[in-house]
Amino acid sequence: MLLHACARVVEAARGGGADFGQSLREARRAIEAAGPEEAIAAAHLLVDASAEVMPQRGGWLAVLAGSLAEKGVDVDGIPVVERLSGIAAGAVTFAEAWGAGLPDPAQGPNQQIWERARQLMGERARVPMQCWYALPHFTKSAVTLLTYSPATRAAVRDRDEITDRAVEYCPDLEDVRDLRRMLDGEEFLILDRPTRQGWSVTIHGIGDNFQLHVLLAAVLAGRILPGAPPDPRWVRCSTTGDVEPGTPPVPDWWRLTDVHGERIRHEGMPADIPVFGESRVVVLDPPEPSHPRQPGRRFPLIRGSLVLDAAYHPEDLTAWWPALTPPHLTQPH
Repeated sequence: MLLHACARVVEAARGGGADFGQSLREARRAIEAAGPEEAIAAAHLLVDASAEVMPQRGGWLAVLAGSLAEKGVDVDGIPVVERLSGIAAGAVTFAEAWGAGLPDPAQGPNQQIWERARQLMGERARVPMQCWYALPHFTKSAVTLLTYSPATRAAVRDRDEITDRAVEYCPDLEDVRDLRRMLDGEEFLILDRPTRQGWSVTIHGIGDNFQLHVLLAAVLAGRILPGAPPDPRWVRCSTTGDVEPGTPPVPDWWRLTDVHGERIRHEGMPADIPVFGESRVVVLDPPEPSHPRQPGRRFPLIRGSLVLDAAYHPEDLTAWWPALTPPHLTQPH
């Protein structure tokens, strides 16, 4: 039933049929009763078609594919994320031509908007105008598909200049930008400057360096290094759980520094940490005065993890310490 309904809505999208809206509603209803194999086939059909048809209807197909991902279907989101780049380019073209007082994309186009767009851009205005109205839908779908699919995150480019430019017009593209850059299965070298110890760890699904800090504390503080171990509630909401009522703010255990002595800021992402040699390196320095932060994950639907893989023998680290720049003094964050 779902596959048939999706085939109908795709056919309507490709042919520009007037029954597109009705077909879309029928496909939404069919999602609830679909079996796994049918849902996977429908998802493939939808993501492929969303990358081929005109932008506005393609956006609705992409959103429908995102709904399947939310139901637990393993959806290949690569076509949607790649099409988003072209949609963003068209939307930026429309916005720059229009100037001040841009129309609200949530309201949908009308004849007056089309007439003005055509005055500004000529007959070529149709595709950029459609991109403007499709951008929120493709963005919503891309966020969903990147959230639920580590394989999609791994397969797409970690940066895309045009979608990053379009953040000005669609703030939710910030999530797309950061999900593209999320590291899954990457090994880090962790060096504790005061004790001259070091470890390798592997991270998955960590959305910012604050989450990285908490999960480092979970495996090191009060176990291998001095310091109070983190409240178990902080660890749970940094891995798989929600923030429990009454959970206190989170302090700093260390100042996280890169090999160049620059602070690794909580607001940044692990992908921002420079590679030195063969891996990204985090140096643990004594903490500075700072404001405790509210617990939780940047992307609550993504499971975060940090696994302690190995401890290095002190002799293996001898060459590292002279190579590290002392931490630069900064203002408390």
